[in-house]
Amino acid sequence: MTTIHKFGATPISCHAWSGTRAELALSHNSKDVTLYNTKGQGWEKTAVLDQHDLRVTGIDWAPTTNRIVTCSSDRNAYVWVKGADGQWKYTLVLLRINRAATCVRWSPEENKFAVGSGAKIISVCYYEKDNDWWVAKHIKKPLKSTITSIDWHPNNILLAAGSSDFKVR
Repeated sequence: MTTIHKFGATPISCHAWSGTRAELALSHNSKDVTLYNTKGQGWEKTAVLDQHDLRVTGIDWAPTTNRIVTCSSDRNAYVWVKGADGQWKYTLVLLRINRAATCVRWSPEENKFAVGSGAKIISVCYYEKDNDWWVAKHIKKPLKSTITSIDWHPNNILLAAGSSDFKVR
């Protein structure tokens, strides 16, 4: 059965559900990501993730590890981890791209994520324990236009990317 929920009058540019479907991350076409938690029949605002400088274009919530990754038109991505105190802590991911990041998706094993961009590049990012940061490696070929959607194969290796030239690669 369909249910209707109201989150204000502003458009929602992207969203992601938690693994339990009890929490929701929304971007109201702005630089902020608002987190909501179910409360009775409605939703209660619990946190605002506000590190991006420009409009957030992609959000994904890892269901097992409970990490959130966001990407934005500011050409950056952030990985958000909920601390023991309930506050969300962020880590900046330098994507090394010269156009806006357009979409993001965690891998099935949640050990890496992929970010599509307007630079005709897919950045595959993984965590490097030795240096305590996220490292981006680029997939450049044979992409010919802006990456608009991205998803992982269940084997955690293959990627499917949809682009604005009407092709899926």
